[in-house]
Amino acid sequence: MVTSQALTREALARPAPEVAPALLGAVLEHGGVAVRLTEVEAYAGEQDPGSHAFRGLTPRNRVMFGPAGFLYVYFTYGMHTCANVVCGVDGVAQAVLLRAGEVVSGVEVARRRRTSARTGRVPVDRDLARGPARLAQALGLSMDDYGADLLGEGAVRLRAGSDGRSAQPTGSSSADGETGSAIRTGPRVGVRGPGGDGTAYPWRFWIEGEPSVSVYRPAAPLRRRR
Repeated sequence: MVTSQALTREALARPAPEVAPALLGAVLEHGGVAVRLTEVEAYAGEQDPGSHAFRGLTPRNRVMFGPAGFLYVYFTYGMHTCANVVCGVDGVAQAVLLRAGEVVSGVEVARRRRTSARTGRVPVDRDLARGPARLAQALGLSMDDYGADLLGEGAVRLRAGSDGRSAQPTGSSSADGETGSAIRTGPRVGVRGPGGDGTAYPWRFWIEGEPSVSVYRPAAPLRRRR
């Protein structure tokens, strides 16, 4: 777990697969809502066929190339925003996708944002930030937040968790001697091709037993055009 003393640009300037599990239990705040992270995925830039930066620098992914500690958001399926923490050394694209979390502050605000405009249905609290698009929606994140400094005093802030429920590798103990929650790993969700190989890229990390963790789904096969 990244502690409040270690949550610095230097601490995040490491490879994404190292930073990702350290972010479990950390809290992202924006728009009156705070989400404690329970599930993340690592993406290693130009060395990773599942990464948006696999083919190099573009206007879309430029913030991924550093420095660490900034927010990379992208728009997908024409309707959803997803959020990533930029990590790694400056000039080398690395990022951690924030897949799911528990709303720990601003629950009523998150419920309003997540209420279906079509049916008026309000999700159960477990589902408020369960999935990357839901997490961003609960926090009110948009493309306007692209490149936000997560370690400054701006509108989007990332901080270490303070509720004592930090994640630990299986069998380890926290500083006060109490065993932490186990971190599990597996293949990334919905990634096609080589990047979806869970043996080569077991870079989805989650806290065992957390109800807010999303359900694993492999990428849907591509349909042949007739």
